Amino acid sequence: MKIADLDIIVTSPPAPGWGGRYWILVKVTTDTGITGWGECYAASVGPDAMRHVITDVFERHMAGENPENIELMFRRVYSSGFTQRPDLTVMGAWSGLEIACWDILGKDRDRPVHALLGGMVQDRIRAYTYLYPTAASHSLPEFWIDPDMAAESAVDMVEKGYTAVKFDPAGPYTIRSGHMPAMSDISRSVAFCAAIREAVGDKADLLFGTHGQFSTGGAIRMGAAIAPYSPLWFEEPIPPDTLHELAPIAAQIPIPVATGERLTTKQEFATALRHGASILQPALGRAGGIWEGKKIATLAEAHNAQMAPHLYAGPVEWAANVQLGASLPNLLMAETIETDFHFALIKHTMRVEGGYIPVPTGAGLGIEVDEALARAHPYTGTGLHLQMQTTPVSYHEANIFEGGAPSKPV
Repeated sequence: MKIADLDIIVTSPPAPGWGGRYWILVKVTTDTGITGWGECYAASVGPDAMRHVITDVFERHMAGENPENIELMFRRVYSSGFTQRPDLTVMGAWSGLEIACWDILGKDRDRPVHALLGGMVQDRIRAYTYLYPTAASHSLPEFWIDPDMAAESAVDMVEKGYTAVKFDPAGPYTIRSGHMPAMSDISRSVAFCAAIREAVGDKADLLFGTHGQFSTGGAIRMGAAIAPYSPLWFEEPIPPDTLHELAPIAAQIPIPVATGERLTTKQEFATALRHGASILQPALGRAGGIWEGKKIATLAEAHNAQMAPHLYAGPVEWAANVQLGASLPNLLMAETIETDFHFALIKHTMRVEGGYIPVPTGAGLGIEVDEALARAHPYTGTGLHLQMQTTPVSYHEANIFEGGAPSKPV
């Protein structure tokens, strides 16, 4: 069996667009006619440019190869062009293609991917969700800075069975280096934590997100302010290019430090672990794929750390996260995005039940992709999957982070 053909589909979720402006799906086919699906979570270049990167990685390092030889292909990609170091865009291309190889291998053997990774440790996976508007009265963009609306949404999620909810009221990420939060951002963050904790009591964990926007001192101030509400984690408190600065935050703040959405390969995750991260959040469509995710999880296990795969993408990456998570003894939970389009794109072959994701037992990733639906929603904009604010944060007006889906789509 040899890898033969590649197709790339860039699909755009309908408004409000939870999961980003577009998702890059890859369809890999073997000379025996088996098709595997993957998803590339790489957003540093536009989708047209990314098509060329994905095609180059495929043709240069994978075409004609046995899909079993994942480690060999990884080393080719990782070393390409005399690099042998984490490369966000190239590894993002490889990650989606690698996921497709696992889907192929599972289908060829009529086994789920987790069975090829050491077998099932978790038959259902604890899910967490962002807090999104859940009521007609939850208007945008006001929802993102209103603690009472957030608390109402949290109650709705708990009633659906979720035991962990994530929110990020501290303002947007910007192109500048880490900043000191405005006092109003700290006050609003405390108000969110207080309102949500009062609303859900001990029925759900609070997951506090920041998108890597603070200076080290700013992260410590923010962490100290919200600590009385016992968040389960303090997510990406500083920019991803300053991982060594996680150490003073982890030492001074009694909240577990989580990070990983913007990291790639075991090298960067090992650095995060060495400097105090205790919860790793790889996005498998960027971090190196499923096999690299398994290695990252092993590093975490040796550090007594846990895994919480990240998802701000489409359902193919979600399926990869779930298959990996099923094989991990140190899994904490996995992110989910519940929208009609997410579920329809995989023909409802995965779901959330009572706050948990039942692990699919079908062959490969255990999902069926609705290719026609994906092609029926092409991306026609010019923006990137996610974009960073160019203006600095304000110290006079409310800093609004619009949940990754701006009210004026680009």
